[in-house]
Amino acid sequence: MVEGWGRPRPPLLLQAQPVQSGWGFPDLPSRTPELEDSSPLSSEELRLPGHTRWLQDPGPRGPDEKPWLRCYDKRLWPRMDLSRRKSLTPPMLSGVVRRQPRALDLSWTGVSKKQLMWLLNRLQGLQELVLSGCSWLSVSALGSAPLPALRLLDLRWIEDVKDSQLRELLLPPPDTKPGQTESRGRLQGVAELRLAGLELTDASLRLLLRHAPQLSALDLSHCAHVGDPSVHLLTAPTSPLRETLVHLNLAGCHRLTDHCLPLFRRCPRLRRLDLRSCRQLSPEACARLAAAGPPGPFRCPEEKLLLKDS
Repeated sequence: MVEGWGRPRPPLLLQAQPVQSGWGFPDLPSRTPELEDSSPLSSEELRLPGHTRWLQDPGPRGPDEKPWLRCYDKRLWPRMDLSRRKSLTPPMLSGVVRRQPRALDLSWTGVSKKQLMWLLNRLQGLQELVLSGCSWLSVSALGSAPLPALRLLDLRWIEDVKDSQLRELLLPPPDTKPGQTESRGRLQGVAELRLAGLELTDASLRLLLRHAPQLSALDLSHCAHVGDPSVHLLTAPTSPLRETLVHLNLAGCHRLTDHCLPLFRRCPRLRRLDLRSCRQLSPEACARLAAAGPPGPFRCPEEKLLLKDS
C-alpha cells in the first residue's frame, strides 16, 4: 500500500451510467418491455407523494453517494402519476412495475393496449386505476387482465364507449365456469366507478347492478342517456346499490326531472348527491329533497349539491 493513501474504497453497488438522455440514465430502445424490469424510471416521469417539485437526479457528488432515484421501496411509491404524457416508454413502464404502486394514474396518455395489459399482469396489488381520456382500444385490455385487488376504476370521457364495450368489460370472462368466484364479473370488488361522459344506457346500468354489486360511489355525470328511468333502476327494491351507494354524481344529466327526486329517499346510506347542471331539475324541488333527506336532512353548500355529514 502506498504511504499516505488510505484503505482502498470498496466498489459502489450502483455505478453511474453514461449520460445520454439528459437525466443521468441511458436511453433504451423503444420496444415492448418484456425484459426491461431492471430499468430505472427517469426522474422526469414521476413525483414522490407529498412533494411539490419533480424528483431530480443531481448525479453522485461523492464516492459514497448513490443515485436515490433507484429506490424501489414500496412505501415511497403508494401513488404514481403518469397522466397527460403522449407516450410511455419501456423504462417508465418497468419503473412502475418495480415500485408496485397501489394507485396508478394513466389518464389522457397514449398508453397502448399491449402496454396496459403488460402493466396490469404485473401489478396484482393495484387498488386504484385512472384511465380517463384514454382510447377504448387501450382500455379494452381490462377485459383480459386480472384485477383481484382493484377498488377504484376511472373510465371518464373515453371516446366511442357504448353499451357493447361496457358489456365486454362487465361480463364474466367467457371461460368462467358456474360456481367460480368471478362469475359475477371482473369488477365485482370495485367500490368506486367513474363513468362520466360515456354513452351508456339503462342496458349498461342493468349489467352494472348485476356484476358490480359492491359500489359505494358511482359517477354518471354528463351521461346523455341517463334519465328518470335510470334512477328507478338504481333505487329499485331489487337493486343491490340501493343499500350500498354513499356518493352518487349525476351532474349534467339533462334528462332528469323533478319526478325522480323522491326516489333517492330509498338510499339510506346516501351522503353526497350531485345534481348540478341538471337543467330540468328545479332548485325548489332539490331544496325539498334536502330538507327531507333519505333519511335525515342534507345541507346544500351549492345549488343542487346535497351533502350530509357522516
